[in-house]
Amino acid sequence: LISSATKSLRMETEILEKKLQDAQMKLAEKDGDKDKEIQSLKRLISELEFQLTMEKSNNESFLDKLRKEMKHKSDELEKLTQEKTQLIHSLSRVQEENSLLQDTVRRECEERFELTAALGRAREQVLELRRLSGTLP
Repeated sequence: LISSATKSLRMETEILEKKLQDAQMKLAEKDGDKDKEIQSLKRLISELEFQLTMEKSNNESFLDKLRKEMKHKSDELEKLTQEKTQLIHSLSRVQEENSLLQDTVRRECEERFELTAALGRAREQVLELRRLSGTLP
């Protein structure tokens, strides 16, 4: 009975040892698979970090370009604003000059009209005097 029980326990022990070995092999395979997966994930993380670094660099470069362009446009706008102010000032000055010249022309036309009228009267007087002097001895 003891011999049979011992034999039975040995067989059970052998079966359990075989199961243990199988389980250890499966565990070793899973560990290997996990190591491979970890390495794969590390490579993927490295690639993604590199892509992120490149994207950051590209974004910073793009932002620098936009900042420079914005500064250039701002400078250009300021220059155009100054030119506009100068043009408005020049226009105002020219309008004043034009108004003054129009006033001068109007006054000169009035004077010319008055002088023409006076000359006409003087001619009439001269003609009248000639006519009178022609009748006088």
